[in-house]
Amino acid sequence: MSLLDIRVPAVLLRIDRNPFHHGTLGAVRSLGRAGVEVHVVADSAGSPVRSSRFVCQMHPPPAPGASPGDIAGTLRRVAARIARPAVLIPMDDASAVAVGRLGDELAPSFLLPQQPGALSERVADKAELAAVCAGADIPHPVTLIPESPAQAASAAWQLGLPVVAKWSRPWLVPAGTGLRSTVVVHSAQEARELFLRADEAGSRLLLQAFLPSGPDRDWFFHGYADRSGAVRGGGSGRKQRAWPRGAGLTAVGRWTPNPQVRALAERLTASLGYRGIFDLDFRRCGSTGRYHLLDFNPRPGAQFRLFADSAGLDVVRALHLDLTHRPLPDGAPRPGRTFVVENYAPLSALRPVLGGRELAWHAPDDPGPGRAMWGLWGLHVLRKVRERLGGPPPAVRTAEVRVVRQAGESHPNGPVEPAELTKLTELSDDEKASSC
Repeated sequence: MSLLDIRVPAVLLRIDRNPFHHGTLGAVRSLGRAGVEVHVVADSAGSPVRSSRFVCQMHPPPAPGASPGDIAGTLRRVAARIARPAVLIPMDDASAVAVGRLGDELAPSFLLPQQPGALSERVADKAELAAVCAGADIPHPVTLIPESPAQAASAAWQLGLPVVAKWSRPWLVPAGTGLRSTVVVHSAQEARELFLRADEAGSRLLLQAFLPSGPDRDWFFHGYADRSGAVRGGGSGRKQRAWPRGAGLTAVGRWTPNPQVRALAERLTASLGYRGIFDLDFRRCGSTGRYHLLDFNPRPGAQFRLFADSAGLDVVRALHLDLTHRPLPDGAPRPGRTFVVENYAPLSALRPVLGGRELAWHAPDDPGPGRAMWGLWGLHVLRKVRERLGGPPPAVRTAEVRVVRQAGESHPNGPVEPAELTKLTELSDDEKASSC
């Protein structure tokens, strides 16, 4: 008998158009294997996810940039077809923000965590997150929010080049503009030029102190804050391999207990009264040893299946159990477990590992997505190569800022080795799958 209430279906919502979001497939398999009927509201064109035997039905998603009203209309149509209450799980930031705004309107057709106000939108906004961290005494890179091109250039010098530039609301950045949600800026002129594109990007731009990557520095924490606020169904992981190197999504991650990272995650979610699934990205400062929060994603991270414990509990199952008022099993952690995304780390997918491993695409009980992925990925890579050969790549542009500091925190102005710098120009924002 399934631990989950299989009378209650699940609806996965994804607004962005990334066909290679392996986190969506992970959620489909996690719930489908437990006997839950899974509906996916996402763009299925060219996506391996549609090949999964655990997908009950694919539904057309809202258009990119859709209004909350349009998103609500799409979900109402899905609810009418299902004809009974379902657990709704946003799978990207745009979906999480929209669902946070529409919570009252979506009930009772959908079951959702009781989240305070517009909290999902607040933590997903990179500018707001800096203030949230300052208020909760969570380490965060020094962040400046300029209000003019001149201030952007000045902020870049003040922080000490290179600096990290981010659009505060990356889910609003239109496709096809050449703009990235995050880039490393190497000159004041780049910062000035990027500020001039704020209207095009749809949100403010920030400049942050650059924390170099390195061995044992990139960490993440996935969890589910239940109705009582207790954090369940996740753990801390170390990024062993990223794509692109040093600054991209987790291509290889390892479940590695880290009491400091867990304490920061639990303190932050408790101080906010956060409820639901979350994915936090941290980087350890090489000079101070402090773990700085880089991102708060109010939805499942793409590699959430890394943290499936001995009882089979992960954050997606924890959500379904909690919202259907079922007890969450007390499984044992499985430290040393590894998660590999084969299209970004094919050699790692072939090497033997201790502690167990889960692949993002390939699964013996669901072979369709793995087979489909390689064919579609080859076409995707070929298209990218042709685009680059057809003309010069878009110029790297930059971001802007006003000051939000940690109490007693200084920013790194010392020299940075060129080998430690990574420009995020090789990967589209959709392909980053958001979970660094």
